[in-house]
Amino acid sequence: MTTAFLAMVRKDLRIFIRDRRALIIGFVAPIAIASFFGFVFSGGIGRTPVSRIKVLFADEDQSSISRDMFAQFESNNSLDVKAASREQAREAVRKGSAPVAVVIPKGFGDQAGRSMFTSSAKPSIGVLYDPSHAPEHGMVQGILTGTVMQAVSREVFGGAGGQKLLEKQREDIEASPTLSPAVKASLLALLGSVQNVQSTPALSGGRGRGGIAMPAEMHEEAVTARADVKYNGYAHSFGGMGVQFVLFLGIDMGISLLLQKQRGLWKRFRAAPVSRWLVLGSRCVSATVISTAIMLMLFAFARAVYGVRIEGSVAGFLVICLAFSLMTGALGLMVAALGKTPEATRGISVLFTLVMVMLGGAWVPTFIFPEWLQRITIAIPTRWAVDGLDGVVWRGYRFTDSLPAVAVLVGFAILFGAIAVNRFGWDEAG
Repeated sequence: MTTAFLAMVRKDLRIFIRDRRALIIGFVAPIAIASFFGFVFSGGIGRTPVSRIKVLFADEDQSSISRDMFAQFESNNSLDVKAASREQAREAVRKGSAPVAVVIPKGFGDQAGRSMFTSSAKPSIGVLYDPSHAPEHGMVQGILTGTVMQAVSREVFGGAGGQKLLEKQREDIEASPTLSPAVKASLLALLGSVQNVQSTPALSGGRGRGGIAMPAEMHEEAVTARADVKYNGYAHSFGGMGVQFVLFLGIDMGISLLLQKQRGLWKRFRAAPVSRWLVLGSRCVSATVISTAIMLMLFAFARAVYGVRIEGSVAGFLVICLAFSLMTGALGLMVAALGKTPEATRGISVLFTLVMVMLGGAWVPTFIFPEWLQRITIAIPTRWAVDGLDGVVWRGYRFTDSLPAVAVLVGFAILFGAIAVNRFGWDEAG
């Protein structure tokens, strides 16, 4: 009994070692996936640069303070800063082109400088942010707070407009009905000392960084489809998981075609009055219909249970689902046409699908990838599917906004379909 038991164990081990598909799924796939996540979350290997946060800076004030703030943002190695108008900044954040935008309103420099010592109304800095990019938003907010304090204090205590600001502050302090005479006297003495420092070239050149209070307020706004729409994290998770499992459906369809080919069913089709276009086309259409139905059912469930709504174009949502499902059907045909046997093809196809899902942002958002990897993922169809679904579900994409994703997905569908037709063979050897 023991000898037979051990012999059966040895037999299974030999089969596993000789099966390249089993080796790939058992060893290569987990190593590749673990390496990918370790690479992304550790900031890369060696000296690989971490992706910088893209920030749009709308300077409507054009004062020395606001220009100083822009220069400080530009010099920060963690930020990729571009100048833009308020409208351009809002649209870019809404579409996901930039996670954060900073808007400096007109009159900010003068008002911020005067509010450091008195109860004058503080100017408000607009911070537009993508709610799905919470880490970047928090980081930029912290940098902005320090930048405001440094820029305003630098101007007040040593800038070219400092004397003018201090004179206005003296007037505000003297006219303030809320300050007691003792407090007024102390503040006026302080301002007098600052003016003496400014008038001393050897000292004013030091560009001090002092300050009394935060001279501005942050007006934060999460940019979604509309001002009354809050970001729902389930929107992205249902889109990403829908993309993943629809891809697996396409792979299963291709494997089932290979099984039919292995059993000689395709030879019977060849004897019948049907063309290869009819065989492949019917399979692609049926896979497209099933995949589209799955996506619609997923989002119907998300709507009923988690309150996920299609805030953008409903027509855009439908055509993205349809285009992605068509691409998936064509991918299944390509798997069937290129694969030799179901066993050998399944492992490679699963690994290929997992890589597409990872790089497409279905598991983790692509903005945490290194910058060079983000550029590469533009060539991955799943990236367009995930971003397109995010756009029409909660970013408020119009129908025309969804067309680039649709065009790319249809283009991949045509490519995969052309490969499938070109490599199609009726018998197992073909």
